[in-house]
Amino acid sequence: MQVNRIYNTTEEWEKVVGEQIRAARISNDLDQAALSELANVSIGALSNLERGRGSSLTTVVAVVRALGRTDWLESLAPNVTISPLQMLRSKQKSPAARARVRKSASPSKLPY
Repeated sequence: MQVNRIYNTTEEWEKVVGEQIRAARISNDLDQAALSELANVSIGALSNLERGRGSSLTTVVAVVRALGRTDWLESLAPNVTISPLQMLRSKQKSPAARARVRKSASPSKLPY
């Protein structure tokens, strides 16, 4: 399946993730029973995940951790840093507030 990051549906992403997890399981020479035991999830939950049939985030995290691929999770939630543009904007001085000049009353409107 070709991954088109912008236009994939949720179902297509579930399938892609499931395929990647299945490939990682096979490359680690694990069957579903062994991986489900390592991850402490049911075989059914692992099977659903691998087939892209919906899975909880808890199952995904547990299986990914059991596969030793927490780098996948870290790539989903990178550390938040301050962007260089934000730093520049915060260092820029805001324009000084202008003093309000009080208008004096015209001589024709004075009370005397």
